Amino acid sequence: MFAHMLNGMRFTHIMAAGAFLAAAAAAWCQRPRPVFDVASVRPSARTVGPDYNNQVRWSPGGFTGINVTLRRLVADAWNVQLDQVIGPAWLDRNEYDIEARSAPGATKEQRALLLQSLLADRFHLKQHSEMRAMRVYELRVGKNGPKIKPVEIEPAETKPAEGAQPPAAAGFPFHGDMRQFADLLAVQFSIPAAESPDVPVRAGGPSIPVLDRTGLDGIYDFSVDIHPESGTDAFTSWQRVLNEQLGLKIESRKAEVEVHIIDGAAQLPSAN
Repeated sequence: MFAHMLNGMRFTHIMAAGAFLAAAAAAWCQRPRPVFDVASVRPSARTVGPDYNNQVRWSPGGFTGINVTLRRLVADAWNVQLDQVIGPAWLDRNEYDIEARSAPGATKEQRALLLQSLLADRFHLKQHSEMRAMRVYELRVGKNGPKIKPVEIEPAETKPAEGAQPPAAAGFPFHGDMRQFADLLAVQFSIPAAESPDVPVRAGGPSIPVLDRTGLDGIYDFSVDIHPESGTDAFTSWQRVLNEQLGLKIESRKAEVEVHIIDGAAQLPSAN
């Protein structure tokens, strides 16, 4: 009889704990996404095209986008690369200027949620994600370990924008985390071989996603010595640079990759 009562009490406690956890989870899921305090979103007065668009910057006070495309905004909002966003052609063609203010101290995850809210509110974005098998490059640490180290956090007023190129650096400069470096490599790898080192070559054709598999945390600030070579595409040049200068490597494989499919969005954002 006592054992039966004890078992009943245990069951009641378990049910109560389960109900509490379920209620807590529901409350967490119902929390509204953070939103910018104020945001100006408007079509760019002049489109500049893929060579010069998508200039984005996060500062302690918010987000700035100049000639930014909706594909880039969606990619940043869900932390994926451009080729992992699937939708109509105008995603790359239409360009927008955005100034959005928020409270200082937003984390990387909070920044993504802020962009998601902006896209839903101003572009009425509807999207869903799914996994698809596709060819990818994986950025990994070389067998002898990395030759780069993260930098100490700089004061906000002197810290370059993540993913930006410091103006005074020699060679090919980079400042950002490894996911941003993988994003940069995805674009660089699409540059074909140059007929002449003196003639600039543009990135062309669909790029292949580059996934960060280095396991390296933090912000990195480095410059690599890489120059166009006749008859050599950027992928080959970067393979050598990654190995010799950075202690990293690229591996090609087929993998299940998360893609975001645009189900609907307004080309003209709602009024400010």
